[in-house]
Amino acid sequence: MAPSLLDAVRALRWPARARVPGVLPGSHPARLRGPGGEFSEYRAYRQGDDPRRIDWRLLARSDRAFVRLADDHALLPTVCVVDASASMAFPADGPARHAKWHQAAAVAVGLAAVAHGAGDPVGLTIAAPDGPGAGPGAGARSLPPRSRRGVVAELTAALSAVAPGGSPPLAPAAARAPARCRLVLISDFLGDADGAGGDAAALRRAAAAHAAAGGEVYAVHVVAAEELELPRGLAVAVDPEAPRLRRPLDASGRAAYARAFAAWRDDLARAWRDAGAAYTLVRADEPPAHAVRRVVRGAA
Repeated sequence: MAPSLLDAVRALRWPARARVPGVLPGSHPARLRGPGGEFSEYRAYRQGDDPRRIDWRLLARSDRAFVRLADDHALLPTVCVVDASASMAFPADGPARHAKWHQAAAVAVGLAAVAHGAGDPVGLTIAAPDGPGAGPGAGARSLPPRSRRGVVAELTAALSAVAPGGSPPLAPAAARAPARCRLVLISDFLGDADGAGGDAAALRRAAAAHAAAGGEVYAVHVVAAEELELPRGLAVAVDPEAPRLRRPLDASGRAAYARAFAAWRDDLARAWRDAGAAYTLVRADEPPAHAVRRVVRGAA
């Protein structure tokens, strides 16, 4: 991964969307308030409160017991789940070869670097084809969230070792994410395109359950420029994950494709937001640092 990407995102900050439930000290406002941290307010002592929170000087002056509350800060583990299915290898040739996969990998590394820069543990799951070194479950290759030095380089090496292919599901990887973490799903989401449900529906159910349990979900939708505007010389469209599925692209076919693809993107964005996710569409030809900034800021 180009060092320029890491330099470009070094100053970015990725605040939590809500108070986090973590207990380890970090940079995000925590859901629980304790005796340490930045002072917030006093509250009358109640049975069951930790006596260590009592402000003894205030008790001596007023003869009433108050506990001192403070806004604590906690860590927010971040896990990127990256789709390495065959459609992510589009385009298959030419100067933009594998542009979608390269963009997905770059965005994952950039987001991991931003989270790691704030002291948060970062991890990675690649939904990749089965093969040597594959972890449990549909070829998934996982690195658990860690905050140690060098973890971003480890994630980069893991992504660099993968060649997209096959049609591995994303839902199992999302369902295995640590509870209440920041879960980032990076995919072209073309499992949704046939409307058949399957892994696409299971993926959104897993994401919705994660959000409902107090975690954060980001859906990063990677789209190639050639998918938004079909190349003029392309006469037949072939599904990379189902090569037998072919459709001719005459003038009427191109117009129908453009309408259907635009409508599908709108429906997809709405479905992810309904599931509690922050949805961002990223073009494969967009500068990766710019894409990372938009994801961090929650820009569609």
